[in-house]
Amino acid sequence: MKDADDLTGRTALVTGASRGIGRAIAVRLARKGAAVVVHFGTDEDGAAATVDEIERAGGTAVAVRAELGVEDDVDTLFAGVEAALAGRPLHVLVNNAAATPAGPIGTTTRREFDHLFAVNVRAPYFIVQRALDLLPDGGRIITVSSVATRMANPSQTSFAMTKGAVETMSMTLANELGVRGITVNAVAPGATRTATNGASFAAPGLAELIAGTTALDRLGRPEDVADVVAFLASDAARWITGQVIDASGGLFLGPRV
Repeated sequence: MKDADDLTGRTALVTGASRGIGRAIAVRLARKGAAVVVHFGTDEDGAAATVDEIERAGGTAVAVRAELGVEDDVDTLFAGVEAALAGRPLHVLVNNAAATPAGPIGTTTRREFDHLFAVNVRAPYFIVQRALDLLPDGGRIITVSSVATRMANPSQTSFAMTKGAVETMSMTLANELGVRGITVNAVAPGATRTATNGASFAAPGLAELIAGTTALDRLGRPEDVADVVAFLASDAARWITGQVIDASGGLFLGPRV
């Protein structure tokens, strides 16, 4: 009898898996036994590195390229996904790919705003729509959100709006798809240092300042988020749906003194 968190025999699609949190999620799902489709938009070398890391650990993965937020993006993605699955169902969908914050309302252009919503809201919505024909009963849909939805950060207004949208999407889809045993949840990371965003925390004292506002007193790591996603993808989380799981280490919970 396999453990409840064992994903052996299952398949997973992780969007934006060429680096950072997406790579960590893909690697963790593969280590749990899933065969992983590693989606990437432009970073072919990064996607290849993700696949290589999975395969060196004895897992199975294939990279699929599709730029999100453009015309026919979902058609392009699923042409590659269905070829990789070769007739198998898709058991786990992780919507991780996202465009970064466009700036405060005073500087955001209409083009930046539209791109943000195209990548962060429209793409995951229609990816889910397309995936429903491939997901068996008992499947898993997990979308990466952000603690920006519960904080007032003027530099991330439009970004927070997109993440609020996918949190609402997750809740409503959970209610619709529950009769099929499909769980739908969101995971909200906080300040997470990755190999590609390390420079963002390089300003003197910034990392310490953020850590000081976090209950667990440090910046997050991609693996911290990946473990939460892997749990939600497993049978161990079969009774959790329609939820936003905060994976921020307790960022901005309140004063610590």
